[in-house]
Amino acid sequence: MTSVMTDSVGTARTATVELLRSALDRLDPHMRHVCGYHLGFWDTDGTPSTPGGKGVRPELVLLGTAAAGRDPLEAVPAAVAVELVHNFSLVHDDVMDGDELRRHRTTVWAAFGLSTAILAGDAMLALAGEILGAAPSPTVGYAVQALTATTRRLIAGQTADLALETRPDVTVAECLRMEADKTGALLACSCSIGPMLTDAPASSAAALAEFGERVGLAFQLDDDLLGIWGAPEHTGKPVLSDLRSRKKSAPVVAALTSGTTAGDALQALYRQEAPLDEDELYKAAALVEEAGGRTWAEHRAAAELDAALGILADAFAGDERAIPLSDMAVRLAGRDR
Repeated sequence: MTSVMTDSVGTARTATVELLRSALDRLDPHMRHVCGYHLGFWDTDGTPSTPGGKGVRPELVLLGTAAAGRDPLEAVPAAVAVELVHNFSLVHDDVMDGDELRRHRTTVWAAFGLSTAILAGDAMLALAGEILGAAPSPTVGYAVQALTATTRRLIAGQTADLALETRPDVTVAECLRMEADKTGALLACSCSIGPMLTDAPASSAAALAEFGERVGLAFQLDDDLLGIWGAPEHTGKPVLSDLRSRKKSAPVVAALTSGTTAGDALQALYRQEAPLDEDELYKAAALVEEAGGRTWAEHRAAAELDAALGILADAFAGDERAIPLSDMAVRLAGRDR
């Protein structure tokens, strides 16, 4: 990345944090406090803290805008909007899953109550549309439409995720479709909404959307693996968290549908009415691996990443402005670990 591009992305990154923080001032004092806590600006008692989120989606907005040959600073409202939509989904996701930890901190519902958490998620979603809609761009309408359609897909993915948990006959195809909606859609939007807002060529935005969708699926598959085998100090969640809640994540579904003895044994554990104890959780993780679920997910994540990198190379052949996007995709998919 050239020094000029590095400087422009860095300036836009700082501006994104500033706009995100100032956007909270539009909320009533209590909701501002709760949402600011979730975003990491302060602790439950208001003591200032450093945000702990990865900032993946706003970073993709800025890098996608730069790759399309536009000024990332002009895409800052889009970067803030996708971050708010993402965090709306996280707060509600924690409520639905009953998770008490996120980013090594107490989740909003556990700290402030279920009703407050629901309202906090709603507040961030509303704020996302308000911030993006006020962007001074002649193509802002396209960006708003893209974000709202993406939010609809994200909700559909979360709905499917909940529904699959109670079904015994989930297929791998259904699981991947759910994950593409739940995660891939917002990463596709993140990569392409900046170019939309800054009136970049439609072909660039389309290629970046396809790239982001593929990266999103690779990212989610890697997250699925971390949900079983990830260390709590890295994930911010309890060990074996996805198995504890009996999620039908991709590695689990691949194992359950493998037709193996290990897959059948895992099915029996998942159908057990009583909560899984620690020994059963470790046994379930071993059965997922023995049935081939871990290997399958690793290979599929690699294939999705390779496809994403191919799309980027074809669309921006020889353009060094796209290199940071490919580097970030590799990091997101866990290949550099």
